[in-house]
Amino acid sequence: MAARVVVLGSGPAGLTAALYLSRANLAPTVYEGLQPGGQLTITTEVDNFPGFPEGIMGPELMERMKKQCERFDTAFSWDEVVGADLTERPFRLQTSGGEEVLADALVIATGASARWLNLENEQRLMGRGVSACATCDGFFFQNVPVAMVGGGDSALEEALFLTKFASKVIVIHRRDELRASKIMRDRAFANPKVEFLWDSVVVDVLGKDTVDGVRVRNVKQDEEHDLEVGGLFLAIGHDPNAKVFAGQLDMDDNGYILTEPGSSRTSVEGVFAAGDVQDHTYKQAITAAGSGCMAALDAERWLEAQGLE
Repeated sequence: MAARVVVLGSGPAGLTAALYLSRANLAPTVYEGLQPGGQLTITTEVDNFPGFPEGIMGPELMERMKKQCERFDTAFSWDEVVGADLTERPFRLQTSGGEEVLADALVIATGASARWLNLENEQRLMGRGVSACATCDGFFFQNVPVAMVGGGDSALEEALFLTKFASKVIVIHRRDELRASKIMRDRAFANPKVEFLWDSVVVDVLGKDTVDGVRVRNVKQDEEHDLEVGGLFLAIGHDPNAKVFAGQLDMDDNGYILTEPGSSRTSVEGVFAAGDVQDHTYKQAITAAGSGCMAALDAERWLEAQGLE
């Protein structure tokens, strides 16, 4: 298959890029990847995306964005791009379905993935009480205590969501002060079902077939104790989904794709990056959408300059 421009990723950045490219009659193909719709599909109510004064559920927002792209004949594929050769144009991409795709221009909007603690029992009990998505799995923890690891806005947002189901939510944080914004701290401190365990880290997940507790170490006192909880949720950050481009694009020490200041241009001419795969500072839906617009306009202008529009 050959295309003038391919978009990798279907979150706010990828879909906004696709919308602008489609309206420019560039007939983009979007490869949705492992998480169609991106991280907003695993969140609940979105109150900070402009244009929705009453708020909107994350999955609904992404479905609306996709339908808007389809209105302008954007093509979608469920495949994931698992290989890429950016050494010459057209770029060569390999998909999980075995297809080879040729692209004159490429917009990378593959986002980022949740981090794990990398504990043996965490991996063994993943999906059986261990989760990085409270909105996906919270319903299954009715009237049982659960633990949440993290100290940022995402951790507190998910902890508050879990209070709809769990008997209590114990937020475990390795420091004695949260990184979250004041409004999120205030909400969490005011909720009687949210408790905090400071200066602590999870060192083991307990349970044979399902989670029945976690072992926690106090990092200041170097003492361990067990907490009886029925679930362990994680919100400790993300890693950019850019490994397939390692060694081909300039990246920072954490694997985020580097772009030229004020643009979406990467170190390879004709390749553009948008959203969380290149943004480790803001990481908001609206900034991802804005950078998707930038990538589409940059790609359109580049194609025109190459006589490929």
